[in-house]
Amino acid sequence: MRDITAIGEILIDLTQTGTNENGVPLFAANPGGAPANVTVAASRLGASAAFVGKVGDDGFGAYLRRVLEGDGVDCSGLRTGSAPTTMAVVAVDERGERSFRFVRGADRDLSPDEAGSAAAGAKFLHFGSVSLTEDPARSATLAAVQAAREAGTLISYDPNYRAALWPGREEAVEWMRRPLPMADVLKLSDEELPLLTGCDRPEDGARALEELGVKLVLVTLGGEGVFCRWQGESWRQPGVSVKVADTNGAGDTFLGAVLSRLCRRGDAPLEGLKRAELEDILTFANRAAALTCSRSGAIPAMPALAELEG
Repeated sequence: MRDITAIGEILIDLTQTGTNENGVPLFAANPGGAPANVTVAASRLGASAAFVGKVGDDGFGAYLRRVLEGDGVDCSGLRTGSAPTTMAVVAVDERGERSFRFVRGADRDLSPDEAGSAAAGAKFLHFGSVSLTEDPARSATLAAVQAAREAGTLISYDPNYRAALWPGREEAVEWMRRPLPMADVLKLSDEELPLLTGCDRPEDGARALEELGVKLVLVTLGGEGVFCRWQGESWRQPGVSVKVADTNGAGDTFLGAVLSRLCRRGDAPLEGLKRAELEDILTFANRAAALTCSRSGAIPAMPALAELEG
């Protein structure tokens, strides 16, 4: 049985790295896409992982496939389409402020037929809300989640809010909330919590999510660690102090680490899980995220298992 399958976006983070002597912006083409990031993080930490998504028939698409395969991720579900590979362009102004523009392409074209039985034989199916922004990827993702749930696969969900990808806030909230009752593990930021629950305090928001049926709620708090709710108990697991170089990919590393550790527990990763064991898992995941933050890039910065267990 495979540990984790992720379905969703994979893209190029075209990130400005500076300017040349003539003031022309210079960009680096980094691999990205939250679900793809999670598979790499989990694979580097010892889990077996697969990715289902779509890239273009271009150099960027071939590069992204090589990146995943180079980290041991099964790419048999990574499709190639006629639209170009999706890009997120990250520019930096003279004040150092970053701005984002998404150039959507192949990732949103994944069809239900192409997704197929995405999570067949996996312990977890992971997905995020970016693939819910429009069809056919929305229908493909929700169909895969429903089929996985009916097959007894655990569902991991990251409602990753990107305002620029939605027509408006109300539509975003509607679609981001819709899968919540199907999620067993939910990872969201403290900024996304009020959006989905209407609650500013993690204690209240996590309780509301638990009442919807979410078993494990994880609210990331940046350098302060994570707020957790599990089986009616709530607590904060402290973060790890680190000199930050780049926070990109930290949340995906954290979640990949959590899922990789849960999968070590056998074919029923949440069954019989006690608070003390979960605290150890969250401490491990916080350390992994801190290491990612201490280096530049998302996937390039993600740690290997030996770095955390050595």
